Formats: sequence, structure tokens, C-alpha cells
Amino acid sequence: MPKEKGRVAVAMSGGVDSSTAAALLKNEGYEVIGLTMHLFERKQDGRGDFGRCCSPEDVRDARRVADQIGIPHYVINLRQAFTEEVVDYFVDEYLRGRTPNPCIRCNDRIKFRLLLNKAEELGAKALATGHYARIELAPLPRRYLLKRGKDRRKDQSYFLFSMTQEQMARVLFPLGEKTKEEVRQQAGELGLRVARKAESQEVCFIPDDNYRGFVEDRKGKELSRPGEIVNRQGKILGFHRGLYSYTIGQRRGLGIASPHPYYVLALDTGKNRVVAGKKEELLANGLIAYRVNWISFAQPKGKMEASAQIRYRHPGAPALIAPLEEGKVKVDFKIPQKSVTPGQAVVFYRGDEVLGGGWIEEAF
Repeated sequence: MPKEKGRVAVAMSGGVDSSTAAALLKNEGYEVIGLTMHLFERKQDGRGDFGRCCSPEDVRDARRVADQIGIPHYVINLRQAFTEEVVDYFVDEYLRGRTPNPCIRCNDRIKFRLLLNKAEELGAKALATGHYARIELAPLPRRYLLKRGKDRRKDQSYFLFSMTQEQMARVLFPLGEKTKEEVRQQAGELGLRVARKAESQEVCFIPDDNYRGFVEDRKGKELSRPGEIVNRQGKILGFHRGLYSYTIGQRRGLGIASPHPYYVLALDTGKNRVVAGKKEELLANGLIAYRVNWISFAQPKGKMEASAQIRYRHPGAPALIAPLEEGKVKVDFKIPQKSVTPGQAVVFYRGDEVLGGGWIEEAF
């Protein structure tokens, strides 16, 4: 591990990854404490419908693993901050006609700010998580670098582009050099009760992955009103139920009678319109990103080439990145890319190294 050994707090979700990370650190001689975040419950009486991020079962699993490996365990109440910083953001972005990424937001505002601070209050020198990513220290100039995890299928560096140098100096990713199969195997060898526990692939606080229903429950009468579905020329093709129900690239649920499929190309909040078109119209030559955070260097010296990844499962596309004012960049793809979605992140790579990233403001 790159950090000095001592007391380390591990963010324990009750899953196999964070549980294995805690056990490995304990076996390597660290003084480990487990922290489980209580993040969200939909019912104010506290009696249920927690979502998958902090269900009673997950908290029990985390506590049982902590007991099993012999470390202290604490539950940290971050519900108010999570609601304000992640849940409200998620809903508001949909109402603005944008597609949010709550996992990045949670890492940025909750895990590597509030939880990291809580870990330090408990005397920990570092916070460890079960992310599949790597942090390395470059000697000249002395700077922390963020790199993809060894397991490219599970790599989570895309969700971590907003990390600062100060945070990276205090964070450990024990699973960065391992594959998911290796982690499950080690969990089994260690006898961890969660070794075969299934993992969720969707947003943790959305019951049954029903995004539309969740937004409706949270906002009620504040929802955007129904309106027209039009093509690029403004011809009416049909009618939508509210902009929050649609995302860029969506094909199903448009209700347009046509011999060829239509896709959502854009969401026009000013005119309350869904703009739809043929598949080839989804292609964009580039994008503008804002709130760009650079990791490998403080600021780029000028235009540079890199691979631009515009969503988690996107393979990345060669692009020319040009700095703009106010922390923005212009990204020109060498080959047009489809479904560039405002509200999602664009992350810049050179090989396995994360140069930086930002939030997609618009496509062109």
C-alpha cells in the first residue's frame, strides 16, 4: 500500500468488495475500523423502504463482517447530506432535462468529503473503499495519479474524476490490482459471509429501478408538464408525458407511429419539447464540458489529445481537448459519437491514466 501503515477507516457497504478490502488491510497489519453510511430511507417514520444503499440487511452484513475479522464498526448518519447533495440533485437534473450521475456525485460530496472527514475525526490516517481503481504517486513532479483498475470490466475510475490531490493522499483502493474473480476467491478463502453476495448494478436509492416513479413521488405537482415531440425541423411527431421521463438516445416509449424507429436527440426545456430523430442523428461531433477537474496536472498548457469516455460503459473515443474560460473545455471527437448526454460526465484518459474530467453541458 502506498500510504503509511496506521489506523485506516474502511467504507463498508455490506458487500463483498468493501468487506474484502477491510479484511485484506487487517491482514496486512493496518489498524482497521469499519464505517457504514446510513444514507437514505424514503419513509420518514424510519420503518422501511431504505433502497439498496443502506438497508438494514446491508448494515447487519457489514457489522457481522467487522465482528468476524475483529475490527470496530460504526454506522454514520449522513441521511440529510445525502438527500440534499445526491437525491435532490438527481431529481432536479431530470426536471432540467438532463441525465444525472448520482454515483459520481456521491463519491464527490459524500464519500470523499464527509465520510473522509469523519474517518479523520476517528483518528484514521486514510479512508479505504472497495473501488476498482488505483492511486499512484509520481515522484517528479510529486503528484498523485489516478489509474484504471486492473480489472477493466469492473474499473470504476470513471466515477472518481473529481478527486483532488488532497483526497488522493488520504485514500486507499486495496482492490485496484485485483480482478473481481480474485476478490470473490479471496473472500471465500477468508471465510467472509458475503463472499457470494450478489451486487446491484443500478442506482442504489431507486426502488425497482423506477426512475420516473421516484421523480414523481419526490416532486408531485412540480413536475414538468406534457408537451410535443418534434423532429429537428419542428414537425410534431407526437406528445410526451414530461421531460423527466426521457433521456438522450432513448428509443422505447416514444409512441411515434413510423416505419423506422425514432430516438430522443435532445430535450428542449425552453419550449418543453422532446426532439426526436433517426439513429444517425444521434451522432455528435463534440461537446462542451464544465466544472472540469484535472488530476495529472494542475491545468493543461494548451490543446491536447486524449481518449474521451462519455459514459461508464463507453469504450472511449480519440478526441482533441481545448481549454476554455471558466473551467470549461471543448472536446472535438475524431469520429462522431452517439448519445452524448448533458448531465453525464466526460472523463479523459491517456492509456490507463485519468487526466481529468468534467460534466457534459452540451453536444454539437
